[in-house]
Amino acid sequence: YVNFAEAALGSQIEVPLVDGRAKVKIDEGTQSGKILRLRGKGLPELNGYHKGDLLICVNVFTPQRLTKEEKQLMEKLRESENFKPSAMGKREKSFFQRMKETFTGGGE
Repeated sequence: YVNFAEAALGSQIEVPLVDGRAKVKIDEGTQSGKILRLRGKGLPELNGYHKGDLLICVNVFTPQRLTKEEKQLMEKLRESENFKPSAMGKREKSFFQRMKETFTGGGE
């Protein structure tokens, strides 16, 4: 999970691996549900020498309780055109389209 500010502004997070930890860059504007791939950081292949890829699903955490000050800040952000879903400019891809791209490595 990443918080809203980390997803909107971009950040670097640590994720657990089979044999340690790795730092992963979260790009600015990352949407919840985006799948990131760490090549060669997953489980080892059966009867092989190579490791598979580790897939990371980014989930944006939404707080359930806000302070009065946080609510006021969020109300200001709600009014901004940049915070409206129609401002994204492109149609969101479905879950199945994203999974297809993840496993085929290609676009549309």
